[in-house]
Amino acid sequence: MGASQETAVLPITIAPSLLSCDFAHLADEVARVEAAGGDWHHVDVMDGHFVPNLTLGPPVVRRIRAVARKPLDVHLMIEEPRKYARAFAEAGAHVLTFHAEVCAGAAEMRATIQCFREAGVHAVGVALNPDTPVERVADVLDEVELVLVMSVFPGFGGQSFMSEVLPKTAWLRSQGFAGHVEMDGGLNRETLPLCAAAGANVLVAGSALFGAPDMAAEIERFRQAARAARGARA
Repeated sequence: MGASQETAVLPITIAPSLLSCDFAHLADEVARVEAAGGDWHHVDVMDGHFVPNLTLGPPVVRRIRAVARKPLDVHLMIEEPRKYARAFAEAGAHVLTFHAEVCAGAAEMRATIQCFREAGVHAVGVALNPDTPVERVADVLDEVELVLVMSVFPGFGGQSFMSEVLPKTAWLRSQGFAGHVEMDGGLNRETLPLCAAAGANVLVAGSALFGAPDMAAEIERFRQAARAARGARA
């Protein structure tokens, strides 16, 4: 199956990043995303070690899950993903993604994937920092449902998109990876179509959506732009 055929069967998925929401009104922000047409809630988990920042843990994820109707896409930017896999799975993660950089090699990645499966998550993802070669995950592509290509260095919102990571997404499709390819970091009206054209189907945006005057209109613009870019590529 060719790359354009592979991505054609995967819907464009817009995943607003809750890192950019108003945490003082978290339940309202979750409801706003869903009313605006967001497909997934992207939830960033940072431990202050793997990345120089701290965010929320399983108790907050559990509360998000209690008020959300759409899936939680939980991105673990932490040094010990296996240690916390069950806690996040039980808190309600639908997709649970760990970073390849915290694993010594393919064997450790496989052990982490297996741990996530045993914890009961619906889908397992593996993430790559901008400076990590995509070939790092070549041996586990048949064992994950999602590959997250970071288009900024993880840890803080509001960074500029790094276009030099786009060949990673194209490489994944060229290798026949038919799962979700997710792009996260600096996505907006200009950069999001580039991601879709390269083969990404899950598109994460934070400030560009939560800061928009009309989130619903912006999500629809994103979706249509992504579909057009994918169609032009095909």
